[in-house]
Amino acid sequence: MQSFSMKELYVGQTVSGEFPVTEETGRAYAEISRDKNPLHLEEDYARATRFGRRIAHGMLLGGYISGMIGMELPGEGTIYMKQELTFLRPVYYGDRIRVEIVVRELQQEKKRAVLSTNCYNQNDEQVIEGMALVKPKEE
Repeated sequence: MQSFSMKELYVGQTVSGEFPVTEETGRAYAEISRDKNPLHLEEDYARATRFGRRIAHGMLLGGYISGMIGMELPGEGTIYMKQELTFLRPVYYGDRIRVEIVVRELQQEKKRAVLSTNCYNQNDEQVIEGMALVKPKEE
């Protein structure tokens, strides 16, 4: 676990992590979130959609992003203020997702950081484009 204060952060600072997207994580997320959309859970239903098979919940990946912000960059003590996500491609069960967090801007006067929060699949195709505004731990 890492933790960076505003004084320790710099533009371009990057962290990344990989996460498997499994049926088990999808079902657990469906239970926790109560999002039981058949597109995520029922193969017969999903087969008839434009995706051709079940897709993972987009917000499951949002949770991976949140975990990396809260535990790695900036890390423990970070206050999440805003998150924007654009879903570019579907994520399927069995995919392996790389989450990449990059410090894009430091707002020293407000003690805030703007982060890019992008996700890529195992083929290096971008599946999520995102931005977060956070307040790192106090010095």
